[in-house]
Amino acid sequence: MFVTVLDVIQRSTEFLEKKGVESPRLQAELLLADLLKVRRMQLYLNFERTLTKAELDAFREMVRRRGEREPLQYIVGNTCFCGLEINVNSHVLIPRPETELLAEQGWTFLSGLVTQKSGPPNSPQAAALDFGTGSGCLAIALASKCQNLRIDALDVSAEALVVAGKNAENHGLRERIHFTQANTLSVFQQSKFDLIISNPPYIPTKEIETLQPEVRNFEPHAALDGGADGLDYFRQLAHEAEYFLTPGGRLMLEFGDGQGEAIGKIFESEKWIVESIQHDYNHRPRIITVLRNK
Repeated sequence: MFVTVLDVIQRSTEFLEKKGVESPRLQAELLLADLLKVRRMQLYLNFERTLTKAELDAFREMVRRRGEREPLQYIVGNTCFCGLEINVNSHVLIPRPETELLAEQGWTFLSGLVTQKSGPPNSPQAAALDFGTGSGCLAIALASKCQNLRIDALDVSAEALVVAGKNAENHGLRERIHFTQANTLSVFQQSKFDLIISNPPYIPTKEIETLQPEVRNFEPHAALDGGADGLDYFRQLAHEAEYFLTPGGRLMLEFGDGQGEAIGKIFESEKWIVESIQHDYNHRPRIITVLRNK
C-alpha cells in the first residue's frame, strides 16, 4: 500500500488533535519537513510523493512522541534563536521568543560600549557573563553580534554545558566563549564584566505542576524552578552581581508574568537603580535592566 505525503499529514493531524496538541496540522507538517529535509512549503508541491517504509516508520515514531506531548524542538533536535540554529535536548530549556528580546537588548548595549573603546583589532573590548546559559543561546547570540567581546557562560548542569559547547562549536565560537560549571558568580573571583545577562529560573515551585505537559514533563525543572515565589535567583544576583560589574556595567534579566514590581524592590533594597523594564511581544513587562547606585 502506497502512503503519500498528504495521507500522513492528514492522519497525523487527526491523531495529534485528539491528543490535545495545539496547531496539529502545523506540527505534523514541521515534523515531516524535518524528516524529509525539505522546507515546509515544499510539502505542498509534493503531496503525491510516496514515503518509503523507513520514512513512514520514522515519521510514525516522531508523531507518537509529539502525541505524548514531547516538544517538537526536542524531537527534531534544534530550534531557531535570533536567526541562529541552536541544538536542544531534554537537558536544556527551549529558547523562547521573549529571550530574543533580552539578547537584542544585550548586544545593543555591548555594541555601544565597543564603539566607545579603542584597542587592537580583534582584541576583546567588552566582557559579558551569561548566568545559567543552558543551550548557550544567549552567549552565542551576543558573541555573534559583537566581534570584540569576551564572554563567559556558566551553568550548574554539566549536561547543559555539553549542549552549549557543541552549539558554540557549530557556530565557530568555541574559542570565544568560556563555559564554567557553577551556580554562583563567586567562581569568577577578580573578573569584571560590562554586562551580566540571564534568563534565570523564575517559575514558583508549586506552579510547575500546572504548566503545559510539554514544559512540565519534558523541560528540565532546574531551569524552571525559581523557588517558593520564583524569585530566588533574582535575590542571589541582586546580592552577588555588584562585585563583578565594571563601573557603568549593566545587569539584564528576564522575569515572569507579574514579577516586575517585586523584582524591582529586591534590587532597590540592594542599592541598585532600575534603569528600564522592557515589554515582550504581548506587551507584558519581561526584561529588567539595573545598574549600581553610585
